[in-house]
Amino acid sequence: MTTTAPHRHRDTPGTGPHRVGLVAATAAGGRHARTLAAAWPHARLVEADGVADALRTAWTTCDAVVAFLATGAVVRVLAPLLGDKRTDPAVVVVDEAARHAVALLGGHAGGANTLAAEVAAVLDARPVVTTATDAVDLPGLDTLGWPVEGAVAAVSRAILDGEPVRLVADAVWPLPALPPNVHREPPTGEHRTVGPDPAGGYRVLVTDRVVPVDDRTVVLRPPSLVAGVGSSRGVPAAEVDALLHRALADAGLSPASLRCLASVDVKADEEGIRATADALGVPLRTWPAAELATVDVPHPSEVVRAAVGTPSVAEAAALRDGGTLLVPKTASAMATVAVARHAPRGRLAIVGLGPGAADLRTPRAVAELRRAAVVVGLDQYVDQVRDLLRPGTRVLASGLGAEEERARSAVAEATAGHAVALVGSGDAGVYAMASPALEYADERIDVVGVPGVTAALAAAALLGAPIGHDHVYLSLSDLHTPWAVIERRVAAAAEADLVALLYNPRSRARDWQLGAVLATFAAHRPPQTPVGVVRNASRPDEQVHLATLATFDPTVVDMYGLVVVGSSQTRLVGGRMVTPRGYRWRG
Repeated sequence: MTTTAPHRHRDTPGTGPHRVGLVAATAAGGRHARTLAAAWPHARLVEADGVADALRTAWTTCDAVVAFLATGAVVRVLAPLLGDKRTDPAVVVVDEAARHAVALLGGHAGGANTLAAEVAAVLDARPVVTTATDAVDLPGLDTLGWPVEGAVAAVSRAILDGEPVRLVADAVWPLPALPPNVHREPPTGEHRTVGPDPAGGYRVLVTDRVVPVDDRTVVLRPPSLVAGVGSSRGVPAAEVDALLHRALADAGLSPASLRCLASVDVKADEEGIRATADALGVPLRTWPAAELATVDVPHPSEVVRAAVGTPSVAEAAALRDGGTLLVPKTASAMATVAVARHAPRGRLAIVGLGPGAADLRTPRAVAELRRAAVVVGLDQYVDQVRDLLRPGTRVLASGLGAEEERARSAVAEATAGHAVALVGSGDAGVYAMASPALEYADERIDVVGVPGVTAALAAAALLGAPIGHDHVYLSLSDLHTPWAVIERRVAAAAEADLVALLYNPRSRARDWQLGAVLATFAAHRPPQTPVGVVRNASRPDEQVHLATLATFDPTVVDMYGLVVVGSSQTRLVGGRMVTPRGYRWRG
């Protein structure tokens, strides 16, 4: 399968392929601008005969503008240039001392809120965002990544004011959490979103169908439609575009819900199809003819098979990943299109929260928690992040020993179409929730893994550099693994002279195993081999203890600790464990 994606306007200004214009009037502003330019390859200082001309030039030639000027001055220059918030550049204003980065224009649609945060991060400033939904920690209807139509401002105001708002969807889509005054009605099919609201209340409709919109209705366009396209060589883009839009209109479908165009591989370089995808802002996906030939379609053609090796291009490409055919193949002189609707896919983010400290939690983990409508996890881990969850987030927390239940619950919620975050400490893939969850997950959901700082990494950083060479993770818990198997693995690690990181080292019910394991290592390593234990790494009651194989007391360890046993090459240097990167110790 081949995918080509068009350029997307305004992703993340600092990191994406966007032109960020920097405008400064003073020496201090110029210094701050040069700091941004050095950090962002796509940012440049815009110079002209005067600062007003520089601002106007940046406005017309860049995707975003950062102005090191007074807010009033920027407003007076740019006011006559304002057009539409969906197309105007984002504008951020930074004061002379770079204390504040103010999102002035294009907060949501233009990306100014994100840009202000990025500018602030580089300049050590404070981002200032006044968009109402951001101020009260609600997701903006125009920030969900989907096209939105209708009375965005009015419905957003109703949500903010706590007025009743109905969310009516053709199907369950993985939307973020919405506040309790937004009532999600159970989906019962596409017909519910077509007609006007007899009660005249505020509504958020989630549908790919063309529906009437009033001054109390917002329509979110989910990416539910795949348009299969076939053509003769050299087909004009105008013909493909016209045929596609006519087919969608005849079926009452919105082009804003197109997920992609799809075709056969030999059409991957067909300029008319590529240009149409680019104009729509969607990727073009192409498949080998042999794969399309396996798709059952209602209108196969032996003529098409003889030409490209599959009895169907448009219908087969539209249905390649499943779905329901809404528009059978329809043709013009040189093109053929078909449209299929694809069911929503739930989203399961498996999130590692790190060892405990908030500053060791990754930004990606925070973003996934704020994106989720459902958060599942051990109660004590969920408590660590409750302050990050958006209003309306549904929390499914449970106690120790319910790992399998949590995994099944998270997968079930995602399979039902929701956006779910399954949280665990450290990295979710290391003795945590990723493995049991993925035993139940299937192809009906999208899975996103969010790595976290493991307990082993946090402990190693506190101990020094004990894992500078080969090492092994071992769990001493025999809850899921027979002790005889653990013993064999410990013996192999000891004989291989690997640094060993021992998880779940000792509990009240398992009070002798750690001693036995250390004795196995002692049989293969010098008695002065360093052993370290870190309890509650990165948390307020963090404790670090260093000893040797000869002096280590296993009774100082409990289930909140992690034990690190050095290799024969590990040394104590300046009170820290160090394992050299080479095989020979260099004194």
